[in-house]
Amino acid sequence: MAERGLSLAHTTILRWVKRYTPEFVKRWNRLATTAGRSWRIDETYVKIRGKWAYLYRAVDRAGKTIDFRLSVRRDVAAAKAFFAKAIRTQGRAPETITLDGYAASHRAVREMKAGGLLSGRTKLRSSKYLNNLIEQDHRHIKSRVNVMLGFKRFRNAAITLSGIELMHRIRKDQFDLTRVHLKDTTSPSVWMAVLSAR
Repeated sequence: MAERGLSLAHTTILRWVKRYTPEFVKRWNRLATTAGRSWRIDETYVKIRGKWAYLYRAVDRAGKTIDFRLSVRRDVAAAKAFFAKAIRTQGRAPETITLDGYAASHRAVREMKAGGLLSGRTKLRSSKYLNNLIEQDHRHIKSRVNVMLGFKRFRNAAITLSGIELMHRIRKDQFDLTRVHLKDTTSPSVWMAVLSAR
């Protein structure tokens, strides 16, 4: 903005993020491709008004983002809510779930299997080595969050993180842009075409 001679307050940018991010996410999600069925799941931490909140995230074995969910708590209910959201987003349950050693996440998977929300054939693995993929993926999100002035409200944090996650998915080429009928998907005009697609 400074290059264009515009002086903007941080609150103006925040208002833009709050207003436009949900619409961008909705429109881009129409073009999303399905991720793989071997999921690596982990949580990372985000500070909101001086208190830790928990960002549940999942990627497949190729590093494609499956889903994310910001939660005030890190417990069985939060893990189950994340799993349910991820399954809804992907339209199918995973064949394999790889977790770290946190007991609440393992219990959530067991309870979802018992309740029929996950197939009894879903394999559950606990491996710090296999979860290096998701740990590395957290870095891209945290690097964007760390340079910000901090979050004051949970809702603003959730919206901002959804925009950061969307940009990360775009970089990872997780969208089928052939469905927008563009000749040159590498052109910057692809952004405008995708955002204006109905």
